[in-house]
Amino acid sequence: MIDLSQNKILITGAGGFLGKHLVGNLVNKRNVLENNLFLPSFEDLDLTKWENCQKAVEGQDVIIHLAASVGGIGLNQEKPGELFYDNAIMGIQLMEAARQANVKKVVLIGTICAYPKFCSIPFREEDLWGGYPEETNAPYGIAKKALLVQSQAYRDQYGLNSIYLLPVNLYGPGDNFNLESSHVIPALIRKIAEAKKDNKESIEVWGTGSATREFLFVEDAAEGIILATEKYDKSEPVNLGSGMEISIKELVELISKLMEFKGEIVWDKTKPDGQPRRMLDVSKAEREFDFRAQTEFREGLKKTIEWYLNKS
Repeated sequence: MIDLSQNKILITGAGGFLGKHLVGNLVNKRNVLENNLFLPSFEDLDLTKWENCQKAVEGQDVIIHLAASVGGIGLNQEKPGELFYDNAIMGIQLMEAARQANVKKVVLIGTICAYPKFCSIPFREEDLWGGYPEETNAPYGIAKKALLVQSQAYRDQYGLNSIYLLPVNLYGPGDNFNLESSHVIPALIRKIAEAKKDNKESIEVWGTGSATREFLFVEDAAEGIILATEKYDKSEPVNLGSGMEISIKELVELISKLMEFKGEIVWDKTKPDGQPRRMLDVSKAEREFDFRAQTEFREGLKKTIEWYLNKS
Protein backbone atom coordinates (compact mmCIF):
# COMPACT_ATOMS: atom_id res chain seq x y z
CA MET A 1 0.00 0.00 0.00
CA ILE A 2 1.27 3.45 -0.94
CA ASP A 3 1.29 6.15 1.74
CA LEU A 4 0.34 9.09 -0.45
CA SER A 5 1.41 11.61 2.18
CA GLN A 6 5.01 10.54 1.57
CA ASN A 7 5.00 10.93 -2.22
CA LYS A 8 5.12 13.65 -4.85
CA ILE A 9 1.84 13.52 -6.75
CA LEU A 10 0.98 14.97 -10.17
CA ILE A 11 -2.75 15.41 -10.77
CA THR A 12 -3.67 16.40 -14.31
CA GLY A 13 -7.04 18.10 -14.61
CA ALA A 14 -6.87 19.11 -10.95
CA GLY A 15 -8.82 22.30 -11.61
CA GLY A 16 -11.77 20.38 -13.04
CA PHE A 17 -14.92 19.07 -11.41
CA LEU A 18 -13.51 15.76 -10.18
CA GLY A 19 -10.00 17.16 -9.69
CA LYS A 20 -11.04 19.73 -7.09
CA HIS A 21 -12.78 17.07 -5.00
CA LEU A 22 -9.80 14.72 -5.36
CA VAL A 23 -7.36 17.39 -4.19
CA GLY A 24 -9.64 18.23 -1.26
CA ASN A 25 -9.74 14.58 -0.23
CA LEU A 26 -5.94 14.21 -0.41
CA VAL A 27 -5.28 17.35 1.64
CA ASN A 28 -8.08 16.99 4.20
CA LYS A 29 -8.36 13.21 4.62
CA ARG A 30 -4.94 11.86 3.60
CA ASN A 31 -2.81 14.65 5.10
CA VAL A 32 -0.99 15.20 1.82
CA LEU A 33 0.94 18.47 1.97
CA GLU A 34 0.05 20.93 -0.76
CA ASN A 35 3.79 21.25 -1.43
CA ASN A 36 3.76 17.58 -2.53
CA LEU A 37 1.00 18.16 -5.10
CA PHE A 38 1.72 19.36 -8.63
CA LEU A 39 -1.53 20.66 -10.13
CA PRO A 40 -0.79 22.23 -13.53
CA SER A 41 -3.67 23.77 -15.44
CA PHE A 42 -4.20 23.43 -19.20
CA GLU A 43 -2.88 26.98 -19.52
CA ASP A 44 0.27 26.00 -17.58
CA LEU A 45 0.95 22.79 -19.49
CA ASP A 46 -1.00 21.72 -22.57
CA LEU A 47 -0.51 17.95 -22.40
CA THR A 48 -1.20 17.45 -26.10
CA LYS A 49 2.40 18.70 -26.51
CA TRP A 50 5.14 16.14 -25.76
CA GLU A 51 7.59 18.49 -24.07
CA ASN A 52 4.89 19.54 -21.58
CA CYS A 53 4.29 15.92 -20.61
CA GLN A 54 8.01 15.58 -19.89
CA LYS A 55 7.92 18.69 -17.71
CA ALA A 56 4.79 17.50 -15.90
CA VAL A 57 6.20 14.15 -14.76
CA GLU A 58 9.66 15.37 -13.74
CA GLY A 59 10.34 14.51 -10.09
CA GLN A 60 6.91 12.93 -9.52
CA ASP A 61 6.27 9.61 -7.75
CA VAL A 62 2.57 9.14 -8.54
CA ILE A 63 0.48 10.41 -11.47
CA ILE A 64 -3.31 10.59 -11.38
CA HIS A 65 -4.43 11.45 -14.92
CA LEU A 66 -7.84 13.13 -14.79
CA ALA A 67 -7.37 15.66 -17.59
CA ALA A 68 -9.80 15.03 -20.43
CA SER A 69 -11.66 16.78 -23.20
CA VAL A 70 -15.22 15.77 -22.40
CA GLY A 71 -18.89 16.71 -22.74
CA GLY A 72 -22.40 15.44 -23.36
CA ILE A 73 -23.93 13.92 -26.51
CA GLY A 74 -24.08 17.31 -28.24
CA LEU A 75 -20.38 18.04 -27.90
CA ASN A 76 -19.49 14.46 -28.89
CA GLN A 77 -21.49 14.87 -32.09
CA GLU A 78 -20.03 18.29 -32.84
CA LYS A 79 -16.33 17.55 -32.19
CA PRO A 80 -15.66 13.79 -32.45
CA GLY A 81 -12.23 14.21 -34.05
CA GLU A 82 -11.07 16.73 -31.49
CA LEU A 83 -12.29 14.57 -28.60
CA PHE A 84 -10.55 11.50 -30.03
CA TYR A 85 -7.22 13.22 -30.67
CA ASP A 86 -6.97 15.24 -27.47
CA ASN A 87 -7.84 12.37 -25.15
CA ALA A 88 -5.67 9.81 -26.92
CA ILE A 89 -2.59 12.00 -27.34
CA MET A 90 -2.62 13.34 -23.76
CA GLY A 91 -2.74 9.87 -22.23
CA ILE A 92 -0.31 8.22 -24.64
CA GLN A 93 2.35 10.91 -24.21
CA LEU A 94 1.91 11.20 -20.47
CA MET A 95 2.35 7.46 -19.96
CA GLU A 96 5.44 7.39 -22.15
CA ALA A 97 6.90 10.35 -20.26
CA ALA A 98 6.11 8.60 -16.95
CA ARG A 99 7.89 5.46 -18.14
CA GLN A 100 10.97 7.41 -19.15
CA ALA A 101 11.01 9.25 -15.81
CA ASN A 102 10.64 6.02 -13.76
CA VAL A 103 7.44 7.18 -12.06
CA LYS A 104 6.32 4.70 -9.37
CA LYS A 105 2.64 4.56 -10.24
CA VAL A 106 0.25 5.88 -12.92
CA VAL A 107 -3.51 6.00 -12.36
CA LEU A 108 -5.54 6.33 -15.55
CA ILE A 109 -9.19 7.36 -15.56
CA GLY A 110 -11.16 5.73 -18.36
CA THR A 111 -14.82 6.15 -19.22
CA ILE A 112 -18.10 4.27 -19.18
CA CYS A 113 -18.37 5.29 -22.85
CA ALA A 114 -15.75 2.65 -23.66
CA TYR A 115 -18.24 -0.18 -23.07
CA PRO A 116 -20.09 -1.75 -26.03
CA LYS A 117 -23.37 -0.11 -27.07
CA PHE A 118 -25.25 -3.31 -26.34
CA CYS A 119 -23.84 -4.84 -23.19
CA SER A 120 -25.37 -7.18 -20.63
CA ILE A 121 -26.47 -5.45 -17.42
CA PRO A 122 -24.63 -4.90 -15.16
CA PHE A 123 -21.49 -4.09 -17.17
CA ARG A 124 -18.65 -6.32 -16.04
CA GLU A 125 -15.04 -5.36 -16.71
CA GLU A 126 -14.68 -8.55 -18.77
CA ASP A 127 -17.33 -7.22 -21.21
CA LEU A 128 -15.26 -4.20 -22.25
CA TRP A 129 -14.15 -5.69 -25.57
CA GLY A 130 -17.49 -7.30 -26.45
CA GLY A 131 -18.55 -4.81 -29.13
CA TYR A 132 -18.35 -1.29 -30.55
CA PRO A 133 -19.27 1.62 -28.26
CA GLU A 134 -22.43 3.71 -28.76
CA GLU A 135 -21.83 5.75 -31.91
CA THR A 136 -22.38 9.27 -30.56
CA ASN A 137 -19.47 8.98 -28.11
CA ALA A 138 -17.41 6.17 -29.65
CA PRO A 139 -14.42 8.37 -30.64
CA TYR A 140 -14.06 9.58 -27.04
CA GLY A 141 -14.64 6.10 -25.61
CA ILE A 142 -12.15 4.38 -27.93
CA ALA A 143 -9.49 7.04 -27.32
CA LYS A 144 -9.72 6.38 -23.59
CA LYS A 145 -9.87 2.61 -24.10
CA ALA A 146 -6.63 2.73 -26.08
CA LEU A 147 -4.93 3.89 -22.89
CA LEU A 148 -5.90 0.61 -21.21
CA VAL A 149 -4.07 -1.28 -23.96
CA GLN A 150 -1.03 0.97 -23.54
CA SER A 151 -1.15 0.57 -19.76
CA GLN A 152 -1.15 -3.22 -19.99
CA ALA A 153 1.53 -3.25 -22.71
CA TYR A 154 3.79 -0.96 -20.67
CA ARG A 155 3.33 -3.13 -17.59
CA ASP A 156 4.27 -6.23 -19.61
CA GLN A 157 7.31 -4.73 -21.37
CA TYR A 158 8.61 -2.10 -18.94
CA GLY A 159 7.13 -3.06 -15.57
CA LEU A 160 5.27 0.26 -15.28
CA ASN A 161 2.80 0.09 -12.41
CA SER A 162 -0.21 1.66 -14.09
CA ILE A 163 -3.86 1.01 -13.22
CA TYR A 164 -7.06 1.80 -15.12
CA LEU A 165 -10.36 2.82 -13.58
CA LEU A 166 -13.78 3.10 -15.28
CA PRO A 167 -15.97 5.63 -13.48
CA VAL A 168 -19.64 5.94 -14.34
CA ASN A 169 -21.31 9.34 -14.94
CA LEU A 170 -20.40 11.73 -12.11
CA TYR A 171 -22.50 14.48 -10.56
CA GLY A 172 -22.31 16.80 -7.57
CA PRO A 173 -21.41 20.31 -6.39
CA GLY A 174 -19.08 22.10 -8.78
CA ASP A 175 -20.29 20.23 -11.87
CA ASN A 176 -20.30 21.83 -15.34
CA PHE A 177 -23.67 23.56 -15.80
CA ASN A 178 -22.92 24.97 -19.28
CA LEU A 179 -25.80 23.76 -21.47
CA GLU A 180 -23.48 23.51 -24.50
CA SER A 181 -21.26 20.87 -22.90
CA SER A 182 -22.83 19.61 -19.66
CA HIS A 183 -24.06 16.13 -18.83
CA VAL A 184 -27.67 15.30 -18.09
CA ILE A 185 -28.00 16.08 -14.35
CA PRO A 186 -26.49 19.59 -14.35
CA ALA A 187 -28.28 20.37 -17.63
CA LEU A 188 -31.65 19.40 -16.12
CA ILE A 189 -31.04 21.34 -12.92
CA ARG A 190 -30.15 24.47 -14.87
CA LYS A 191 -33.08 24.13 -17.29
CA ILE A 192 -35.57 23.72 -14.46
CA ALA A 193 -34.08 26.57 -12.41
CA GLU A 194 -34.26 28.90 -15.40
CA ALA A 195 -37.79 27.78 -16.31
CA LYS A 196 -38.96 28.55 -12.77
CA LYS A 197 -37.22 31.91 -12.78
CA ASP A 198 -38.78 32.87 -16.14
CA ASN A 199 -42.21 31.37 -15.28
CA LYS A 200 -42.03 28.95 -18.20
CA GLU A 201 -44.59 26.15 -18.28
CA SER A 202 -42.33 23.53 -19.86
CA ILE A 203 -38.75 22.40 -20.43
CA GLU A 204 -37.34 20.46 -23.37
CA VAL A 205 -35.30 17.29 -22.85
CA TRP A 206 -33.39 15.32 -25.48
CA GLY A 207 -34.49 11.82 -26.51
CA THR A 208 -37.35 9.63 -25.39
CA GLY A 209 -36.51 9.26 -21.71
CA SER A 210 -36.21 5.48 -22.03
CA ALA A 211 -32.41 5.24 -21.75
CA THR A 212 -31.07 4.35 -18.32
CA ARG A 213 -28.01 5.65 -16.53
CA GLU A 214 -26.03 5.11 -13.36
CA PHE A 215 -24.59 8.04 -11.43
CA LEU A 216 -21.79 8.35 -8.87
CA PHE A 217 -21.51 11.29 -6.48
CA VAL A 218 -18.24 13.12 -7.15
CA GLU A 219 -16.95 12.86 -3.56
CA ASP A 220 -17.45 9.10 -3.70
CA ALA A 221 -15.59 8.97 -7.03
CA ALA A 222 -12.65 10.87 -5.52
CA GLU A 223 -12.51 8.44 -2.60
CA GLY A 224 -12.64 5.45 -4.95
CA ILE A 225 -9.76 6.77 -7.07
CA ILE A 226 -7.63 7.43 -4.01
CA LEU A 227 -8.32 4.00 -2.52
CA ALA A 228 -7.29 2.40 -5.82
CA THR A 229 -4.16 4.55 -5.93
CA GLU A 230 -3.25 3.39 -2.42
CA LYS A 231 -4.18 -0.29 -2.69
CA TYR A 232 -4.60 -1.58 -6.27
CA ASP A 233 -1.65 -2.70 -8.40
CA LYS A 234 -3.06 -4.99 -11.09
CA SER A 235 -3.41 -4.59 -14.87
CA GLU A 236 -7.12 -5.39 -15.17
CA PRO A 237 -9.55 -2.44 -15.37
CA VAL A 238 -11.92 -1.75 -12.46
CA ASN A 239 -15.38 -0.15 -12.53
CA LEU A 240 -16.17 2.71 -10.17
CA GLY A 241 -19.88 3.21 -9.67
CA SER A 242 -22.82 3.14 -7.31
CA GLY A 243 -24.54 0.04 -8.70
CA MET A 244 -27.87 1.84 -9.30
CA GLU A 245 -29.86 2.33 -12.51
CA ILE A 246 -32.45 5.00 -13.30
CA SER A 247 -34.20 5.94 -16.55
CA ILE A 248 -33.82 9.48 -17.86
CA LYS A 249 -37.61 9.85 -17.55
CA GLU A 250 -37.47 8.90 -13.85
CA LEU A 251 -34.48 11.19 -13.39
CA VAL A 252 -36.35 14.17 -14.85
CA GLU A 253 -39.35 13.44 -12.63
CA LEU A 254 -37.16 13.17 -9.52
CA ILE A 255 -35.25 16.41 -10.15
CA SER A 256 -38.54 18.18 -10.97
CA LYS A 257 -39.98 16.99 -7.67
CA LEU A 258 -36.92 18.04 -5.66
CA MET A 259 -36.99 21.46 -7.33
CA GLU A 260 -40.78 21.78 -7.09
CA PHE A 261 -41.21 22.23 -10.83
CA LYS A 262 -44.69 21.33 -12.01
CA GLY A 263 -44.33 22.26 -15.68
CA GLU A 264 -44.53 19.97 -18.70
CA ILE A 265 -41.60 17.87 -19.92
CA VAL A 266 -41.34 18.08 -23.72
CA TRP A 267 -39.30 15.22 -25.18
CA ASP A 268 -37.36 16.07 -28.35
CA LYS A 269 -37.42 12.63 -29.94
CA THR A 270 -35.39 13.83 -32.93
CA LYS A 271 -32.37 13.89 -30.59
CA PRO A 272 -30.48 10.69 -29.67
CA ASP A 273 -30.90 8.78 -26.42
CA GLY A 274 -27.29 7.62 -26.44
CA GLN A 275 -26.46 4.19 -25.05
CA PRO A 276 -29.71 2.30 -24.23
CA ARG A 277 -28.73 1.16 -20.73
CA ARG A 278 -25.87 1.74 -18.30
CA MET A 279 -25.25 0.11 -14.97
CA LEU A 280 -21.98 -1.25 -13.63
CA ASP A 281 -21.04 -4.35 -11.72
CA VAL A 282 -19.18 -2.68 -8.86
CA SER A 283 -18.16 -5.81 -6.94
CA LYS A 284 -14.53 -5.80 -8.12
CA ALA A 285 -13.77 -2.37 -6.60
CA GLU A 286 -15.09 -3.51 -3.24
CA ARG A 287 -13.18 -6.78 -3.44
CA GLU A 288 -9.87 -5.28 -4.59
CA PHE A 289 -9.65 -2.01 -2.63
CA ASP A 290 -12.68 -1.79 -0.32
CA PHE A 291 -14.57 0.85 -2.27
CA ARG A 292 -18.33 1.19 -1.98
CA ALA A 293 -20.27 4.37 -2.82
CA GLN A 294 -21.66 6.03 0.31
CA THR A 295 -23.97 8.79 -1.00
CA GLU A 296 -27.64 7.96 -1.53
CA PHE A 297 -28.75 9.30 -4.92
CA ARG A 298 -31.57 11.54 -3.70
CA GLU A 299 -29.28 13.14 -1.09
CA GLY A 300 -26.56 13.68 -3.68
CA LEU A 301 -29.06 15.39 -5.98
CA LYS A 302 -30.24 17.67 -3.16
CA LYS A 303 -26.65 18.76 -2.48
CA THR A 304 -26.05 19.40 -6.18
CA ILE A 305 -29.25 21.42 -6.60
CA GLU A 306 -28.52 23.43 -3.46
CA TRP A 307 -24.99 24.21 -4.66
CA TYR A 308 -26.22 25.40 -8.07
CA LEU A 309 -29.02 27.56 -6.67
CA ASN A 310 -26.60 29.21 -4.22
CA LYS A 311 -24.10 29.91 -7.01
CA SER A 312 -26.50 31.14 -9.68
